[in-house]
Parts: sequence; structure tokens; C-alpha cells
Amino acid sequence: MTSYFATVARGLEPVAVAELERLNADNIQPDFAGVHFTGDRTLLYQVNLWARTLFRVLVPIHQFVCTDADQLYRGVQEIDWEIHLTPTMTFAVNCTGSNDVLNHSHFTALQVKNAIVDQQRQRFGERSDIDPKLPDLLINLHIRQDQGILSLDSSGTSLHRRGYRPAVGQAPLKETLAAALLDLAEWSPDLPLLDPMCGSGTLPLEASLKALKIAPGSFREHFGFMTWRDFDPELWQHLCHQAEIGEKSELPALIQGCDRNPKMVTQAQFNAVQCGVADQLRFWEQDLNTLEAPADRGIVICNPPYGERLGEAQKLGSLYKLLGDTFKQRFKGWTAFILTGNRDLAKQIGLRTARRTAVYNGALPCTLLKYELY
Repeated sequence: MTSYFATVARGLEPVAVAELERLNADNIQPDFAGVHFTGDRTLLYQVNLWARTLFRVLVPIHQFVCTDADQLYRGVQEIDWEIHLTPTMTFAVNCTGSNDVLNHSHFTALQVKNAIVDQQRQRFGERSDIDPKLPDLLINLHIRQDQGILSLDSSGTSLHRRGYRPAVGQAPLKETLAAALLDLAEWSPDLPLLDPMCGSGTLPLEASLKALKIAPGSFREHFGFMTWRDFDPELWQHLCHQAEIGEKSELPALIQGCDRNPKMVTQAQFNAVQCGVADQLRFWEQDLNTLEAPADRGIVICNPPYGERLGEAQKLGSLYKLLGDTFKQRFKGWTAFILTGNRDLAKQIGLRTARRTAVYNGALPCTLLKYELY
């Protein structure tokens, strides 16, 4: 069994734990902005293919005392890099965390790079090239106080970059956060779902993928592990084939999105085509003033603007009040969820909250508000 560490947005660790349990990971332990777990190579591939809420899956390979640049250099050279990297392969280094001395990520990454290529020169007389965009091996160094943790990044680019969404709005919701919000809303595919401020369509699209049992990783052409020395292409193709034959052909309930901005609706429709679900869900242009519930029950969920710029919040007060009025008057029997990063605007909704869940949208602390509509 190999130890892994999956990174996740702050506050979503319990959601990630539940997801890893569904994927049959072992020894699951939550940590700050991540979850430790163990499993075999099959599980590593499966998590990258199926995880909806995770950013990256790291494979820790070495932990050592790391209080300054010299200790960092020596710690990196303690690894036999030939196991993972030959001079014909490219690599790159990402650094996270810091301590009092190692507090500049570019300098820290340079020390890791120097330690690796110096070992290669001594052993082979040649060294690997650096490729920051698509390296054969992506190395992660995380510094926590006086400890350095070196890991191999099996995901490559962040897993929130599904590959189906080239068209996004001005403030796009990450696919991973959208998937997590659906879990926090306890939405199940047999319930109708509507996003009345859908933007580029991320929430309805993620709901459609979940309902149709489409692996979110199936849209990506590359994962970091595909260029590792021990990559098993036959195993990977088998897992992808199993995922494909398990897909459903029809949604069990309505999934819809609308927006007052026709450009956003066009983006959402384009993304649905890219996602392969354009014939399964509907996006249309409509204002909240005239919106009616499409069924007698369901989940209505949205991510309205927060008014982060000076003066914007005052203008948005009427929008939040309209949201509350619309839900109260026209969505009886439904459950509403609103993600907001502005407490003052949340008060303008005018409904009693049934639950408040703290989450982060990027670096911004937000709250997912739940409303039971009777």
C-alpha cells in the first residue's frame, strides 16, 4: 500500500473524506487543506479519474528536517532520483508553505532543482531539462515549520481543470467547488436542480456529470502519472473503459440553468456541448423577476456576486432581496442554497437560514446558506 495526500480547498476536508470513502481508499485521515489516505496504483488512477472535489493527488516520497537552504539541498539529495527521473526526462518543481528562512517559493524551488540536477551530473554526466508547462515529472515540496515533504504530483495540472470548460465568466466558480457545493446541499440526481444565476454553467454541468455517472477526469488528455517511469497504460485504459461503459444515457430528473446575461447563457450552452450533455440539460436567458419553479420540489442553488469592489455591495442589495422574494413566493416545496462572501448582502435575502456552512471560494471566506421554503 502506498501513502497519498489529496489537496482540497480549505473547509472542504470532510467532503473530500466522504468522496475518498466512496472511492474505497484506506486509512483516510483529514489534515489542513488536504486528506491523507493509502491504496494501490489502481486507486491512484481511480482517484484522479473520478474525484470531483480534489485539486491534486500527491505521492509523498521523503520527509526531512528542513530549516534552511543547506538542509533542503541535502534532504533532496538523499533521494535516489534515478528511480523517478532519467536525464532524458523533463521536470518542474512546485513549492508550498514556508518557514522563517525558506520563505520565497522561487528560491526554494531553485534549491530543489539544483540538488536534483547536481546528482544527475555526478552520476550520468548529463541532466534533465526544466519544463514548467508539461514536465514528465512534477515535484512538489511542502514546507511545514522545520519539516520538508517531497512528493510526486500524480495529477499534473489541478483536477479542477476538467478540460470541458474553455468558456468561463468573469468570476468563474471552480468545478471542484461546484461539485462540493452539490454534496453540501445533499443533492441527489433524482431531485430537480436549478441555478437561476448560472453564469458559464458550472453548477448544472457538474450536477449533470454526477447524475450521468461521467468521470470528471474523462475529459482530460493528460495526468502527471502518465509520464512516470512506472506508468501502466493497460491499467489506465481498462479503468477508462470501465468508466465509459458505466455512464448513464439519461438524467433521472431536470437539471437546468438560466441567467439574465445572454453572453453567459451562450457560454454555458457551449460548455454543455464540450461536456457532451447539451441534449440532457437546458440553459436559457431569463430574469429573476419572471422566474417560476419548473417542478413542485427540488434544489435551487446559486452563486451571486459578492460585491468585492468598493460601492458594488450597495448596488447588489436589491438583487439579494429579489432572490429571497423569488424563492419565498415561487419556490415553495424547494430547498434553496446561496453561496455568498458578504454577510451584509446575505441579510438582504430576508429568509431564515436552516443551516450555514463555511467554505472558501479561492482565498475568500464564504458561507453556503440553506433555506427551507414552505
